[in-house]
Amino acid sequence: MNLADMLSYADIRELSHIARTYACECSTNSKNELIQSILSSIGRKEVFEQQVGGLSMEDIRFLNSLLFERRDLFSLEELLARANQTRFVKEEASDWNPRDTIVKFKHRGWLFNGHSQQTRYLFQVPQDLKRKIGEALTKQFAAKLQYIGTDPTVYRDEQELLVQDLSALLRYLQQQEVQLSADGYIYKRNLQQLLESFAVQEEQVGRTAWRFGYGRRFKEYPNRFSLIYDYCYYQGLITEEQQVLELTLEGRKRLEQGRTEDVQDIYHFWLRLYKGAIPNLQSLVQWIDRLAHSWVTVASLEQVLVPLIKPFYYDAPESILNHRILQMMMHIGLIKIGEEEGLGRVVMMTKLGSGVIKGTYVKEEDKIELPIDKP
Repeated sequence: MNLADMLSYADIRELSHIARTYACECSTNSKNELIQSILSSIGRKEVFEQQVGGLSMEDIRFLNSLLFERRDLFSLEELLARANQTRFVKEEASDWNPRDTIVKFKHRGWLFNGHSQQTRYLFQVPQDLKRKIGEALTKQFAAKLQYIGTDPTVYRDEQELLVQDLSALLRYLQQQEVQLSADGYIYKRNLQQLLESFAVQEEQVGRTAWRFGYGRRFKEYPNRFSLIYDYCYYQGLITEEQQVLELTLEGRKRLEQGRTEDVQDIYHFWLRLYKGAIPNLQSLVQWIDRLAHSWVTVASLEQVLVPLIKPFYYDAPESILNHRILQMMMHIGLIKIGEEEGLGRVVMMTKLGSGVIKGTYVKEEDKIELPIDKP
């Protein structure tokens, strides 16, 4: 439903709160007058953009958790949990209450209770307002970005390469048996052979204090290979039995038929695999799709997106954006990453990537649970 519909179902007390927020000059005793005055105020571009421009970072994070949702209805418990997640630094002595966030957005006319018997204890955002908020935030974010009008001096575009290397892993296992260590990892000699056979080269993981949260075998495998390996494992193409890594019947069939993986399936899997560590990954990728329609500097993109990213144990927001999101998006083929003299790294969506992102949705609860093996 749109704003006008929701206002018509709201009671006069709710309408009065919203009217006060927008400083409407009208009779508070007339429901019709209140509705028309509210619609007129929110409909004014400068008034609405002023409201969006005055949002705190916690408010933006809360909105960010709702803007790209395809669901219409949310329980109070869900909204309170999302409001709680907006506070990355929690002061010990604070009288802040997540319910205040809900009340604030209700008074803005951006959240409403359902009107039917089944939905009266649920909340929804007016569809037309959701679009307007998204457009206003996009404009606000884009104003802080630095775009360049031409292709950078050098750039990397890895479209199709991850799919090729995934097939290369399956062919390698078709040709030889691979022994696994007692912990279930490929021995370094075999791993090196595999990495050297790939179109995109990666170094083996050195001694490090921590590696967890981004895949089953992330501890010992480099980022891109870890994604390929986990995808094959969860898709049932490979199996780890009795310390031997080998193809399953499905994996052999895939090779015999010459079938290659769909980039959209790999992207969908990556979202599910990484969202345990980065809960709002899907919305962050949506923002990159909206903001990187042409070449944009990573430094300016960091200014906009890093405040939306919560640290994950030892992984700082800057590292999460650069290594866990942008780098992996490039490997999947969703973006290109370049280098421009004097400006540093720049990124741009690929046509394929924009289509894949717009056509993919993963539910909030749909994620792959991984053990966190902290050092």
